[in-house]
Amino acid sequence: MDCNYFGICGSCTLGGQTYEEQLSNKIDIEKERFKNFWNNEIDIIKSDDGSFRNRAEFRVWRTYETDDTVEFSYAMNDIDKKPLPIDSCSIVSVPIANIMPKLLEQIQTNEILNHKLFTCEFLSSTTNNILVTLIYHKKLDELWSNEAKKLQEKLNIKIIGRSRKQKVILSDDFIDETLTINNQKFYFRYSEGGFTQPNQNVNTQMISWVLDNIDAYDDLCELYCGGGNFTIPLSKKFNKVLATEISKTSIKSAKTNCELNNINNIEFIRMSSEEFVEAKNKVREFTRLKDIDLDSYKFSTLFLDPPRAGLDVTTTKLAQNFEQIIYISCNPQTLHRDLETLTKTHTIEKFALFDQFAYSNHIESGAILKRLF
Repeated sequence: MDCNYFGICGSCTLGGQTYEEQLSNKIDIEKERFKNFWNNEIDIIKSDDGSFRNRAEFRVWRTYETDDTVEFSYAMNDIDKKPLPIDSCSIVSVPIANIMPKLLEQIQTNEILNHKLFTCEFLSSTTNNILVTLIYHKKLDELWSNEAKKLQEKLNIKIIGRSRKQKVILSDDFIDETLTINNQKFYFRYSEGGFTQPNQNVNTQMISWVLDNIDAYDDLCELYCGGGNFTIPLSKKFNKVLATEISKTSIKSAKTNCELNNINNIEFIRMSSEEFVEAKNKVREFTRLKDIDLDSYKFSTLFLDPPRAGLDVTTTKLAQNFEQIIYISCNPQTLHRDLETLTKTHTIEKFALFDQFAYSNHIESGAILKRLF
């Protein structure tokens, strides 16, 4: 991948290396980190070399010329966290890359749309749906809505306006996505403000990796399920699924995605992992579970995809009671910490690295564990 901003932009911190070089460096680091747990082959899920990010956020930068005109551009933070005006971004998806200059050109000449605009957020799908969120330091009125609607129609995109305590939806606040996983199509609706995987090519391979390497029987329990990214495909492998998530937005998306795929063997519950442990251990009763009999589930497998902080102590103890654990991690440091406990009762059967964020130091990982006794 070529980029004019390698070595300057704070996003692609490993820019200047080839894709294989940057990936090899990250693999070496993680092999060393996990060598006390895993010395066998690591499955490597590669990213595309460029045009891989399906979501992106840019500041709107103004350059004031000597003739009092204003030139607009996008901006990132440089390696010193100072604004870096850019005219392109090599890691964003092709739909986002194509719409960025067209959007900026229209905003440049429209004072109603560019006045006090400070951020543009882009969300795209592999089916070329694009949602753009324009974020302002001003109240958005009817004049803004009228101009934004014209822009939305002209560029054939969806636009949302945001300012403090204000969200203006002109048509929809979501895009639709179709993912093909192991030759089967799955349908997802991604909402503005909700979590989505940033690299869909790697995402679909991550899901396939899980499906291809687990023993699927009886029921599945999933904590931190998000919008059902893994839950929906995994539901095809298990009798019943109980999935929890703390975010209201994500739970709403997960239920919608269930309907889009005509799936009826999943129960989604809005609660934290700590609350679920309390419910499972009958420490507390929750009205959110009044219509769900936890004892009716015959859980064989626990799926974990926690935030960067990893697992809390109570959730780690709960995990040790399951025959099979699927652990997807966005932070190798906390995964390593949690494996210190989990490998006392389980053995690692498969281990993988997922290069979701190519050209950065970040890499995701996954482990599938089976109980020893």
